[in-house]
Amino acid sequence: MTVDTTTAPVAPASVRQSDPNLAVTFPRVLKSEWIKLRSVRSTVITLLASAAVVVGIGVLAAAVQSGSITPAGGAGGGRGQGFGTDPTGISLAGVQLAQLIVAIVGVMYVTSEYSTGSIRSTLAAVPRRWPVLLAKFVVLGATTFVVQLVAVFIAFFAGQGILGSKGVTLADTGVLPAVIGAAVFLTGTAVLGVALGFLLRSTASGIAVAVAAFFLLPGILGLFSTSVQDNIRPYLPSSAGTSLTSVTHSAEYLNYWPALALLVGYVVVLGGFALVRMVRSDAN
Repeated sequence: MTVDTTTAPVAPASVRQSDPNLAVTFPRVLKSEWIKLRSVRSTVITLLASAAVVVGIGVLAAAVQSGSITPAGGAGGGRGQGFGTDPTGISLAGVQLAQLIVAIVGVMYVTSEYSTGSIRSTLAAVPRRWPVLLAKFVVLGATTFVVQLVAVFIAFFAGQGILGSKGVTLADTGVLPAVIGAAVFLTGTAVLGVALGFLLRSTASGIAVAVAAFFLLPGILGLFSTSVQDNIRPYLPSSAGTSLTSVTHSAEYLNYWPALALLVGYVVVLGGFALVRMVRSDAN
């Protein structure tokens, strides 16, 4: 991912303050970040790829579960035991992989500017700094939500169509919140990636931490005693996704609204640390 480092000359602060047409306002910072996001082709392609993963794996999981796919070397239809028995969860099976993709998009959305040095031009134009962080949160968050909301609804309807009489509808209890919750979780994950980008300023480090948080920690937790697992598992970032995308909730995880609060808490805390690092350190 690369960002064009050529920028127009920045007017002095005294000139910008005296001329309303040159004043730095949050809507203008938002517009600038939106231009950055849509002008970097790799970001757009990766976001669309994450949506394709949500739809593709959801359709595949539904096909396996319904018996439409025959496993190699065996007779009869596939049972899809690895996808569970919740029809909604089957359609949303692709969220687990898509969370890593959107987290990487969030990290690279920030670290690409640090790697090219264009962050200096950005912060020279917006010396207060916090509007830059907030604008990146808003722009990538809103874009991710729209893209993923479309993807999860396509995955749901396609999956339920494959499952046929075994499927469910949006009118069934808990189904609509789970479908929307999948898009919300992926949005929160992308924003967490942005926060990691500002905190670590390194693409490799940011991706490593994202992989550890969403994939390695749940596995490592399995090495500990049951009591330790029960006390920690509900509060992992990935567990928030499990709760938000589930129709029926297990005692091992938080319920829907506490899980949403947990995800928001992660964003606020990590975003706060990222802001402190932005304000107190040089742009390098």
